[in-house]
Amino acid sequence: MFKKILIANRGEIAIRVIRACKEMGIKTVAVYSKADQFSLHVKFADEAICIGKGPPLESYLNIPRIIAAAEISNTDAIHPGYGFLAENAQFSTICEENGFCFIGPDSETIDLMGDKVNARKVAEDSEVPIVLGSSVLSSVDELLEISNNIGYPVMLKSAGGGGGKGMRVLNNASEAEKGFSIIQSEASKAFNNPEIYVEKFIKNGRHIEVQILGDKFGNYVHLGERECSIQRNHQKLIEECPSGFVDEELREALTSKSIHLAKKVNYVGVGTVEFLVDEDKNFYFIEMNTRIQVEHTVTEMVYMIDLVKEQIKMHYGKEMSFTQEMIRSKGHSIECRLNAEDPFNNFIPSPKKIDSLNFPGGIGVRIDSYIYAGYEIPPFYDSLLGKLIVHSTTREKAVIKMQRALQETFIEGPNTTLPLLEMILSNKDFLNGNFDINFLSNFLKKIERGEN
Repeated sequence: MFKKILIANRGEIAIRVIRACKEMGIKTVAVYSKADQFSLHVKFADEAICIGKGPPLESYLNIPRIIAAAEISNTDAIHPGYGFLAENAQFSTICEENGFCFIGPDSETIDLMGDKVNARKVAEDSEVPIVLGSSVLSSVDELLEISNNIGYPVMLKSAGGGGGKGMRVLNNASEAEKGFSIIQSEASKAFNNPEIYVEKFIKNGRHIEVQILGDKFGNYVHLGERECSIQRNHQKLIEECPSGFVDEELREALTSKSIHLAKKVNYVGVGTVEFLVDEDKNFYFIEMNTRIQVEHTVTEMVYMIDLVKEQIKMHYGKEMSFTQEMIRSKGHSIECRLNAEDPFNNFIPSPKKIDSLNFPGGIGVRIDSYIYAGYEIPPFYDSLLGKLIVHSTTREKAVIKMQRALQETFIEGPNTTLPLLEMILSNKDFLNGNFDINFLSNFLKKIERGEN
C-alpha cells in the first residue's frame, strides 16, 4: 500500500482524504496557500507545505509547485479531491511522468470523458440515451440554426466545464445571440477551453446520478443512484440517496447503462454518471465526473462503503473486495450543503470570520467540515463550509433527523445557506418528494413574493 499521499486540495475534501489515509496507516501531506495557513487540513496532516499565495492560480492550480511539494515530501501518490485539478488530464500525465500515482483515472479517460462533447459521442456509441444537441459550435450563426431546429429552450454548455459552471439556458434567438460570447468567454476563463456546444433543455427534469467503481482487473459495480435535483444555477444544494422518484425498473436501466459506459472507456476508480430524467422517466446522459463527488457521503451512509478508501486501494492496484451481488443498501440519507453565501441576496459570497458555531450530533448524523470558531473564511475559493449528512431507515425519518440537525446548527459571522435549508426541509412539496430541477428557483421566487 502507499506509504504517503499528498492531497492537492483544501477544505473539507482534504480532511476527508486525510481521515481515510490515517485509518489505512498512510502518512499524509497537505499543501496550502498562505490564505489557508490556519485551515484544519494543515493541522490534521502529518506534513504541510505552503505552495503560494491565496489565488488558486498561485497555489492549488499551480502544477509545478504541487509536484515540487510531492518531490520534497517524498510522497508516493497524489489525491486531487474534487475541483481544482481533479479532472485535469495534463496534471494526471505530469504526476505519472514524475513518478507519482495520480489517484484518479488516466489522462486518456479524463480527456475523453472530461470533454463533454467527446463524452456525448462515447455515450451515444455505448447506446446510452443523449439529449438532442450539437458538436462543438463554430459560430453564433451555427448556434442559432441548431437551436431553431431542435427548438427552444436550449442549454448552451462549455465542452470542458464541470461542477455546474459554464452553462446557460437560452429561451429564444435573442438570448442565444447574447449567450454565445458570454459562455465562450466564461469557458475560456474557467476551464482554459473556449469550446461550447448546445443541447435541448429538458424543462421539468430530475438530476439523477449513478455512483460506479471500477478496478484494474475489469471488475465494475454500482452503488445505486443519488437524487440531486435541489440545485441553483446547476449548483447542488441538497442531495439524497436513494431517489424516491426512481423505481426498480428505472434503477436497473440507469445503473446498467452506467456500468456499460464505464466498461466502454475501461474506467478505473470511482466515478459518477449523471442523467436528466423527465416526467415520464425517460433518461438522458448529461456527463461523467471522473473524480470523487462532493455528495459521495450519502452513498457511503446507505451502502456503508468508504469510497475514498476504495478509491485509494483501486489506484494502488488492488482488486475490489466485493461484487455487485454482495452489495446491500440500507435506509435513506440526505446531505445539506452549508455555504458561506446570502441565499436571500442573490447568493452573494460571505467570506467573513466565524465568531461562533455549533454542529449537531446524535446517531445517524455526520459533519464533513473544515471550519471552527475564530476561523477567517478566505475570499478566493468555493463557498462550501461543510456538509451536514443524516441517515435513517426511511426518507421520512431522515427528513425529521435533518430538520432536528439543522435546528441544532448555528454559524455566527458569515451569511450562510442554513436558513434556506431549514425552509426547504419544511416545505410540503419537498416533504412529499414533489420536485424537479426547477424547484429551488421557483421556491426563491415565492420567497421574494412573500409566499413562503
